[in-house]
Amino acid sequence: MLTASQVAETYFLESRYMLLEIAAYLDRYDAASIREHSHNGNSSDHRKGEDPKLTLIRKALASLADPAAGIERTSALLKLFATL
Repeated sequence: MLTASQVAETYFLESRYMLLEIAAYLDRYDAASIREHSHNGNSSDHRKGEDPKLTLIRKALASLADPAAGIERTSALLKLFATL
């Protein structure tokens, strides 16, 4: 069994990589959404009518950021994504 420090050290780079991938995904989605809305002449909020999959990603990120989530984060995300 790893200690908390060992877990942080062992999985930090992999976790950082995954978070950067998520940030890039969100950037690509937002950029595409802005392009679509400007192409259609609609300058209103580009998140209006957001894809349900992206909404789930945003809910998952909020859930992960909640310090009260405890050790059941994986289970909560599986339940969240099962709603799709």
